[in-house]
Amino acid sequence: MSSQAQASPALLGVGILGAGPVTQAIHLPSLARLGNILEVRHIMDVDPAVAEAVAGRVGAKFSTSTEELLADPAVDIVAICSPHQFHAAQVIAACRAGKKAVLCEKPFAMNGEEAAAISAVSAETGVPIIVGAMHTFDPGWLAAEEAWGNLPEQVHTVRSSIILPPNPRFEDFATEIVGRVPLPSSDPTDPKVIMAMLTGGVMGLAIHDLPLVRRFTPDFAAVEVLHAQIVRPFGYVISLRAGNVTIELRAAMNGTWEPCWKFEAIGDDAALEIDFTPSYVHAGSATARIRTARRTTVLGPFGHNGYEGEWRELAELAAGAGQPPSAETLIHDLEFALAIAEAAAGQGVNA
Repeated sequence: MSSQAQASPALLGVGILGAGPVTQAIHLPSLARLGNILEVRHIMDVDPAVAEAVAGRVGAKFSTSTEELLADPAVDIVAICSPHQFHAAQVIAACRAGKKAVLCEKPFAMNGEEAAAISAVSAETGVPIIVGAMHTFDPGWLAAEEAWGNLPEQVHTVRSSIILPPNPRFEDFATEIVGRVPLPSSDPTDPKVIMAMLTGGVMGLAIHDLPLVRRFTPDFAAVEVLHAQIVRPFGYVISLRAGNVTIELRAAMNGTWEPCWKFEAIGDDAALEIDFTPSYVHAGSATARIRTARRTTVLGPFGHNGYEGEWRELAELAAGAGQPPSAETLIHDLEFALAIAEAAAGQGVNA
C-alpha cells in the first residue's frame, strides 16, 4: 500500500471501491473540480497495479481490500464503483463502518430483498445513500422540475433516446485508462445473449433515465412491455406502458460522430425536452425546454453535470445538511428497472 500526503482536515475524504473506467474518466475529473470540499484519499481495486496507478494520479492510498478502505479513518464518503453483484454487500458494510455518506453506482442492488436490506441498514445506522443515476442530479433536470407546473399530471408519452459511440472512445477522450477489460465476443442470435443484452441495456444504460420516467408514471407497478428488440452492435428498442403513459426507450452505440441523449415528456398542453451532455465529456449540464402553445422556456445549460451534482449532494449530506432520497424512492426506482429488464428480456427472446 502506498502512503498518502497529509490529509487536510478541512476537506471531506473520499474512498473509492473499484478503479475502473468510470472511476478514472468520470469520478476523478469530477472530484478534481471540487477540490475545495472533497479530497480522494483511498482507492481500492482487486488489481493492485490498477489500484496503485489510479491512486497515484491523485496522491491517495491504495489497497486491494474493501475492509482496509472501510477501516481507513481518513475516508468520510465511500463511492462504490465495483461490479454490480458486490454493490449490496459493500453498501451495507460502508454503512456499518460508520461512514458519513455512501454513493453507489447503479444498480445499488440486484433484487428487492437486497434493496430492503440496504434500506434497513441505512435507517439503523443513519448513513445516507445516493444511487448514481446522474441525471436526477443534473441542474438542467432540477430546474425543469421546478418550472414544469402540472406537466406530470397530463403526460401521455415519455421517450428516452440515446445515441452514443462506444464507451472506450469517450473514456480515452477523458483520460488514459489503465486496466480496461475487453468485452468478450458473443453471438447476437443466441437467445441467452439477446436476454443478456436487453437486461444489460436496461440496467446499465436506460436505468440512468428510468427515475426520470417514473416521475411521470405514478402507476409504475403495472408496467407492461409491448415490444423489445436488440440493436446491433449494442442497443435496444423497447416500448411499454405504465398506467396511461406510453414509454419508448431507444439506444444505439455505434460509430456515430455526434452523440445525442434526449429525454422527452409530452402532455396534452405542454411538453418537456431535455438534451443531456454525454457522461464522459464533462461539458456542463443538460439544457431543458418546456413548450406550451404560447411560449418556450429554456433552462440551462448550467456549469456542471449530474455527476458533479452527485458529489455536491454527497458533500452536503456528509456535512449533515440536505435531505437524501427516501429509501422508498430508491427501492421503487430499482423495482421499476428490474421489472422492465425482466419483461424486455422475455419479449426480446420471443420477438
